[in-house]
Amino acid sequence: MEAEAYAKAVDCLTKDQNAFLAFYDFPAEHWDHLRRSNPIESVFATVRHRTVRTKGSLSSKTAQLMVFKLVMAAARTWRRLKGQNQLPKLIAGARFLDGIEVIETKPQSAA
Repeated sequence: MEAEAYAKAVDCLTKDQNAFLAFYDFPAEHWDHLRRSNPIESVFATVRHRTVRTKGSLSSKTAQLMVFKLVMAAARTWRRLKGQNQLPKLIAGARFLDGIEVIETKPQSAA
């Protein structure tokens, strides 16, 4: 029974290998941010918790204001993106392999 469970886990990991390892195609400085979704989830968990507690007692406008204020309060604790100098390179289409920029050089012909 255990071997069967491991086989299913191996199949799952093998099938999704590219998605699991996709962060290696980005600058190494960004890896901490890419491997974690908790900062996003924790902000929305707070908003969800508050809106569920006050359900029915808010107008649409006051609910929007409350969500805005909750997100702004959460934003004060957000960390700055590491390696922000790499963003223009990513936008321009630079490739990264194992976190290091791949710089393609053209072969020089002998004169």
